[in-house]
Amino acid sequence: MKGARHLSKEEIQNLTQSFYGEYEVRNRTLFLLGLNIGTRISELLALNVGDVWQYGKPVAILELRKAITKGKKTRQIPLNEQAREVITELIGWKESQGEDLSPHAPLFASRQGNKRLSRFRVHQILKESFQSSECSGKVSTHSLRKSFAKALLTGGNNLRAIQILLGHASLATTERYLQVSPEELNRAVSSLSFAA
Repeated sequence: MKGARHLSKEEIQNLTQSFYGEYEVRNRTLFLLGLNIGTRISELLALNVGDVWQYGKPVAILELRKAITKGKKTRQIPLNEQAREVITELIGWKESQGEDLSPHAPLFASRQGNKRLSRFRVHQILKESFQSSECSGKVSTHSLRKSFAKALLTGGNNLRAIQILLGHASLATTERYLQVSPEELNRAVSSLSFAA
């Protein structure tokens, strides 16, 4: 969503605790995995079980098939520890629910069984979560992707690496994702010290 903002660490902590009910594990995993891999919501929902779970454990590197990416190019995203943990929890939950765990089954299935969760439904799920956590401003499903990019930049990562992970064709697109706040500008300047 154009204009969606990234989420603060405090908001992310509150949102992580906001999921409840029968689909709590699925919905929390959707949120946390989206934050940790930075894919577009359509790419996240197109994932199959076999994309993230092989030989009884999470994969180390997620390979997004070109059929599901916006630019129709294969993209690889290393999975960090939190991503692997939430995948493991989701697979355990899916197994307990009797959901299909075959490699081509949807990772995020709807209540109708073997159908994929829709973008509209994910928007509803996250909107409810944003409201219950009192997140203000322009927040949407795209805020997960922007939060991933912002966290990478804040962590001191190379802009080119962030571009590759996001799957952007141009560095200019990546730069637009990484809005700089007035506080960040103040911190950058106040950290300078030159010999007199």
